[in-house]
Order: sequence, then structure tokens, then C-alpha cells
Amino acid sequence: MAKVVLGYAPTRRSIFSAPDAVKYANLTRERLKELGVEFVDIDDIAEDGLLHDDGDRIRIGEKFRAAGVDGLFFPHGNFGTEYEVARLAKELNVPVLLWGPRDERPDENGIRLRDSQCGLFATGKVLRRFRIPFTYLCNCRLEDAEFENGIRNFLAVCNVVKTFRRTRILQIGPRPFDFWSTMCNEGELLERFHIQLAPVPMPELTEEMRRVKEEKNKVEETIRYCRENFKIAIKDEELENVAALKVAMKNLAEKYGCNAIAIQCWNALQGEIGIMPCAANSLLNEEGLPVVCETDIHGAITAVMAEAAGMDEARTFFADWTVRHPDNENGELLQHCGPWPLSVASCKPTIGYPLAFSHPGAVEAEAKHGDMTLCRFDGDNGEYSLLLGNAKGVDGPYTKGTYVWVEVKNLKKLEAKVVEGPYIHHCVGIHKDVVPVLYEACKYLGIQADLYDDNEDEVKGRVCGYKP
Repeated sequence: MAKVVLGYAPTRRSIFSAPDAVKYANLTRERLKELGVEFVDIDDIAEDGLLHDDGDRIRIGEKFRAAGVDGLFFPHGNFGTEYEVARLAKELNVPVLLWGPRDERPDENGIRLRDSQCGLFATGKVLRRFRIPFTYLCNCRLEDAEFENGIRNFLAVCNVVKTFRRTRILQIGPRPFDFWSTMCNEGELLERFHIQLAPVPMPELTEEMRRVKEEKNKVEETIRYCRENFKIAIKDEELENVAALKVAMKNLAEKYGCNAIAIQCWNALQGEIGIMPCAANSLLNEEGLPVVCETDIHGAITAVMAEAAGMDEARTFFADWTVRHPDNENGELLQHCGPWPLSVASCKPTIGYPLAFSHPGAVEAEAKHGDMTLCRFDGDNGEYSLLLGNAKGVDGPYTKGTYVWVEVKNLKKLEAKVVEGPYIHHCVGIHKDVVPVLYEACKYLGIQADLYDDNEDEVKGRVCGYKP
């Protein structure tokens, strides 16, 4: 599971009960520990372990920055000091979670000790004045299911934001000439999102393949893995090329510090090494290093986001929207030549030949059914968005490659969104519902969330802990 560290800064205001604020800050600390959340505390800086003093806030900021926290959590033990929350959040520039415990009933004299909810209203307004995006978890009790769900969703949001901001993609070869749809603006991706590309020419890849074949160890290990986990329908020398390609791509990704790969995949590569790269892509995808086809940079970004949203608990698959289901009006075929990871398959996959090409090296298997998220990051004319929504696997006719038939709520609406853009025929799927996480992460990344199920109130409710 991905590691995410929170900066924990409970806050109070002086005119309300300080002892009660300390009490709830400590109770929240214990609840986070019960949930296995890793956090950096401020109890060694603030005398009462609470954020409300500007001198403390400066030292807290220094501590959080040195610790490299991925997000900030501001429980409002009582009303809270909204401007100190905003100052600290502005300084750290990481996702922010606001929450406060439910207030008790007033005592017999009509005295209220905390007014936590009221303070949250104030803090939300001040954060907006500072132009700081934030996540709000509705006022609830520590024992409520909404609290645990909200914390876990926020950790995943932090993981998406952290991963997205550190993304560097190994680009192997230019896009195929015919794929105008996969062109991207490299400068704009860097300027707007800090996403870097590391382009390498095809000869650098083939030279690395020759080198790893001579070293033998990793190539032989990969061949053994393939024979144990796949049905092999290609020649021994072709399987050796699959293994060498996998090892070479991983080495280049490590050399250039990349967390995803986009490879040209056809057709110059086939002339050089005699195989399709699909099976090698599949092997790397299974290891959590996303590899996408046809030099689709935006597709690689999508895969990085979905993997991070799933907290490394499920692997993603890169697919084409292809044809409508012959019998199901809301059904669609997701398919590709064979780059999907092993753990996605519903049966033992075969390494053989793809649907549309004569070279070997593709994987064939139907994917598991069940619930999944489908998404696509894309943009044109300076505007970027993330298409996302839910789907479920359904029965359908056999086809070649890695494939799954899916059903969505309204296929015609989804089809129109893909055609009208800024999307293309590629998407990323994951067997996990990460729609609320990706939706919330978009606000921190400057991306428009585009829900194809038209269920924004429901998704927001799942983030914040309320039912629409």
C-alpha cells in the first residue's frame, strides 16, 4: 500500500474551552493511530498540542516541510483559529482536510464548550480568501463510519496529488504517424502540471535489450516467470525478446527516474526486434509501472492517477473503447492487443499473436468482471479535464487480445462525451471504485472533473460524508 504522511495540526480558539479542545485533539490522535494513519504531530512545538499561535505556526511549518508531509489535517477541537490554518496551508501547498467533532448538547446553564461546526464555517471562508483548495469531511463523531471513510479517501487524494506532481514519463519513440489523436503539448504539461517527459529514441531501447541479453540473469528470471504464469504460444527466441524488452524498459525508466512509460509499440519496433511489445508491457503493468501504447502521454498520466487513487491495491489496464455490445444497449467492448496485467485476467493468459498484426508478443485473456472505474485525462486548446465514472464487467462474445465487455449507466451519453472531447478512444480501467478520490484530487491539480454518470451530488457526498 502506498505511504502517505499527514501533518496533524488540531486547532482551537481562546474564548472556547481549551481543555475540551485538548481532549478532542488527543482523542483524534488515538483514532488516527487505530486506523494506521501515519502523521507528524505538533505536540512538541505547541504547549497544548494545538495550532493557534503564530510563532508556533512558523515552527510547525518548518517541521512539516522537513518531514515532507503529503497533506494537512486540521481537526477543530473547538471553534479554531481560521487564519492560522490558512497561513499554514498556504505555506505548505498540499491537500487540506477540515473536520470537527460533533458538539455536545449545551449544559444545564446553556453553556456550549466548543462550537466546532461554527468554526469550520469560518475556516472554509478564509481558505477561499487565500485561494486554497480544501476537502471537507462533514461534522461527525470519531466513531462514525463517515470519519474512517473520509480519512481513507483523503489519504488516497493526497497520494494522487503527490504522484501526479512528481510524474515523469519515459517516452520511447515518437507517436505513430497515423495517431494524431495521441499528440500532446509537452511544454504545456511541464508549465501547468510539472509533468516531465524523458524521450528516448528506439536505438537506445534496442541497445539496452542487447546489453541485458548478455547479462542474462534478469532476462532468464523473466522467462521463468512467463512460463509459470502464461501459456506460451510463441518461439523461445521470441519469448527471450519479450523478456529482454521488459527488462530494458524497466532499466531505462529507472535510469531517467520515470514512474510511467509510453511506447510507440508499432510499427518501427517490430522491424527492429521482431515482436509486439504488449507482453512486456503487461509484465511491467503487473509490477505497478504503468506502460501505455501508441506513445499516448495523456494515457500514461491517466494510468498514474488511477494507480495512485487505488493506493497500489489494484493494477490498472489501458484500453480502447472499440464497439458497442451486440445485445446490451449500455454495453461496450474495452480491448487492446495485450498489455493488461496478469492480475486483471479472469483466466491464465496466453502470450501469442495479436488481432491486427502478424508479429508475436501479445497477451490474450478476458479480464475479470465486477465493479470498476474508467477514466481518461486529456486536453486540447489549453483546457484539461478528467473523464471518469463507474462500470461493471458483463458477459459478451469472445474477441482477441486482452478484453472485457462493460456496462455503464448511459452509453450514448458517454459516447458523446468521448467524441466531443477533449477525449480519444483510449481509457484506463481499474477494478476498484476510485471515482470520489479522483474527483476530489482534480481540485488540487487544476483539472476539471468530468463525471460521465452525471452524479456529482452523489460523488461529493461520498467525499464529504453525507447522502444527497
